[in-house]
Amino acid sequence: MTEWLAEMGTFLLQTTLVMAAAGILLVMMRRNKESSEHGLKLYVESLNDQRRARNRRLRVTTTVHGARKKLVKAFRHEEKARQKAAKKDKSEAQNAQKVWVLDFHGDIKASQAEQFAQEVSAVIEVASTDDEVIVRLESAGGLVHAYGLAAAQLDRLREAGLTTTVCIDKVAASGGYMMACTASHIKAAPFAVIGSIGVVAQVPNIHRLLKRNDIDVELLTAGKYKRTLTVLGENTQEGREKFIDDLENTHRLFKTYVAKHRPDMDIEKLATGEIWYGSEALEQKLVDSVGTSEAYLVERIAQAQVYRVKLEPPKTISRKVGLAVSAGVEHAMVKALGVIDAAGWQRR
Repeated sequence: MTEWLAEMGTFLLQTTLVMAAAGILLVMMRRNKESSEHGLKLYVESLNDQRRARNRRLRVTTTVHGARKKLVKAFRHEEKARQKAAKKDKSEAQNAQKVWVLDFHGDIKASQAEQFAQEVSAVIEVASTDDEVIVRLESAGGLVHAYGLAAAQLDRLREAGLTTTVCIDKVAASGGYMMACTASHIKAAPFAVIGSIGVVAQVPNIHRLLKRNDIDVELLTAGKYKRTLTVLGENTQEGREKFIDDLENTHRLFKTYVAKHRPDMDIEKLATGEIWYGSEALEQKLVDSVGTSEAYLVERIAQAQVYRVKLEPPKTISRKVGLAVSAGVEHAMVKALGVIDAAGWQRR
């Protein structure tokens, strides 16, 4: 009897704890849902302060144990002196040149374009004409209209009179280069992939398969060229010619846009859809200098106040869980693709 009572007591305690935990979780999720309704949150990070803190931590860590206390004390005095000097020279600090750092990592739909537009608006509202905007850009391109919109955001920076530097560490091709070409200065890493000024479209067609199985597909349109090539119906030579004509027109607009922003380029020679690596792109005047974004930021931190600006959704529990799952899936996919890619390199 005593053992049964003990087991029942343990069971009731465990049940109570589980229900309490579930209740707390529900309350937190509701609060997080309410906070998420306020939209994106702006994060501003001083890269000068970040680098100073890292430098000090490294110096303390690599100093012999007995001298660390003295070094930490010296850092405190140094920080007080710096803050005191900043208070005396408030006007000078306020008028000092600022560098604003934005990041754009593009997928095929340029999904970040809307968020990027808001980040650009935030910077334009506070920046002066002496300031610089650095955009760390990475994109292999995608949908024409999506990247046209993303490139228009960079054009807004130019129109606002701000010096814009685009840094490309890995790739800015096709729509990615459409964005990059709007900058006052393009800096690319030595082996960054640059260019691909061209247009591509691919349409599968299963009409013959359907025909073999006695399946008819009727496509009704109003307007001669409402549909040119289709997936299910029978494609005509006239439709193919019109489709190609549309591609050529899009390519013409692409070339005109790039030539307007990079007049020193030989656009007819370079708008072939080919790609160049950073050092080669410099020779072709696709970029203005060769170097990494990190090296350039270190240089600018020594000269100005550098701030990283980013809009992010509130860090709710549901978002954290979603990001964790997404990161796990992405890690598995990247690992698998890495194995396939490595095997491909071995075959070459």
